[in-house]
Amino acid sequence: MSPPLSEAAERASSTGEARQRIRIVIADDHDLYRRGMQAVIGLEPDLEIVAEAGSGAEAVEKVFEHEPDVVLLDVRMPGNSGIEACTAIKEKAPRTKILILTASDEESDLFSAIKAGASGYLLKDLPTEEIAEAVRLVHSGQSMIPPHMASQLIAEFSRLSNEPAKDSAPGPRLTDRELEVLALVARGKANKEIATMLFISENTVKNHVRNILEKLQLHSRVEAALYAMRRNLIEPDA
Repeated sequence: MSPPLSEAAERASSTGEARQRIRIVIADDHDLYRRGMQAVIGLEPDLEIVAEAGSGAEAVEKVFEHEPDVVLLDVRMPGNSGIEACTAIKEKAPRTKILILTASDEESDLFSAIKAGASGYLLKDLPTEEIAEAVRLVHSGQSMIPPHMASQLIAEFSRLSNEPAKDSAPGPRLTDRELEVLALVARGKANKEIATMLFISENTVKNHVRNILEKLQLHSRVEAALYAMRRNLIEPDA
């Protein structure tokens, strides 16, 4: 079980960075669930809920209004679905991270969420402290997938990577360093690991990842990994 406060949050607290909280919008059509998340996240010193939404359309409005760091988004809500809201949020606020939080473990929902730009997909039955930790990790640039669903996602990506690319034209030009970072992202390496392997700072890694996503017009590290596989940018035995 993850600790209530991550090592990253502890370091932030000790350096005075905890004052800059991770700002969150919660979107779920169940009022009781939102109240519960309010109570739980309110206990975390580095997290702050700035708005709530009860539908996909309202979630998009709240994100546009408050520009949060992370959105906790239910996949199935009245009106616009969570997937549709995810797509719209990435268009309006591409730097906002989206963490799908749902009771659905359907493969189709997982694939649709990742393709729409979600950075993580978690089930609601997780302990609340693990949800808080997931928010921190997604905010730091990591991707979160339930372990029991990871193999399904990998299998789907493997299938897609073997399909011929619809557009055979060369992609945007990445620098040699960006290609190195992209290859390591595709191998599932975290920013800290990439920084150590390439002898650069974590902030530099974050900048490279952001530039890669912008150049390739992708929404998440998972999409970047798929791009790298389809373009044969990683060795088969990597």
